[in-house]
Amino acid sequence: MLVTGGASGIGAAIVRLAVRQGYRVAIGDIDTKAATALAAELGDAAFAVDLDICSQDGWERALAAILSRFGGLDILINNAGIAHPGPTKDVPYVLHERTLRVNALGPMLGMMAVIPHFRSQGSGHLVTVCSMTSFLALPGLVSYAASKHALRAMHFGIALEERGSPFDFTIVHPGATETPMLEQEAEKGVVAAFSRTPASPEEIATVILKAIRAKKIEVCIPSARGRVVKAIGTNPRRLFDVVRKNEEIGTKMLAERKAAK
Repeated sequence: MLVTGGASGIGAAIVRLAVRQGYRVAIGDIDTKAATALAAELGDAAFAVDLDICSQDGWERALAAILSRFGGLDILINNAGIAHPGPTKDVPYVLHERTLRVNALGPMLGMMAVIPHFRSQGSGHLVTVCSMTSFLALPGLVSYAASKHALRAMHFGIALEERGSPFDFTIVHPGATETPMLEQEAEKGVVAAFSRTPASPEEIATVILKAIRAKKIEVCIPSARGRVVKAIGTNPRRLFDVVRKNEEIGTKMLAERKAAK
């Protein structure tokens, strides 16, 4: 297994749980120091791979290192992602551009890198960690939500092109999760993200590994919330109303969160 963005947050939770469940895991990350420390903690079943997901050469080097170390690769989990929250006008254009490049084009490069290997070995599983925002637009997370819309389309577009191929595709949509990214949203006052209690990275990792074993096509976390979010996202009038209500709830919950720290 290769987990991108595997040195922290949801990625690190996936790595730890996967190792406990018997997987051998490559921890792909640009933060090689953190990835190396996590690999040392987990022993021989894990190793760190320096990986900039926006670099085609980087993907090729990472895949070569994994094949040399493990002799194969069965699962790619495209988990790495970034956010630059805040009002759109206050976020520099270069950061909007980076968000779209990392969150959408980076995973596409990864799929393109591993698909030839999966095809040659006759099996494989491509897993995309996306977001509930792939169905919504949210104030303060405009380019992030746009990148996740693009990522979902990218995932399913490639899955359609590869239908009939000997490998599987799974996409997972977590809601708000207690990670450094959520702290960024708190600092920038993205109150809609705090209208519900966030999940832990470990909860998300558990669902993702279950989805892999079951070869699920698409999973929302929580599943019942996913049905609601999809319906809201396709109804602009309802979207405006729900975001307003969620901002009211989130303002109160974020204030309580900050007071508790």
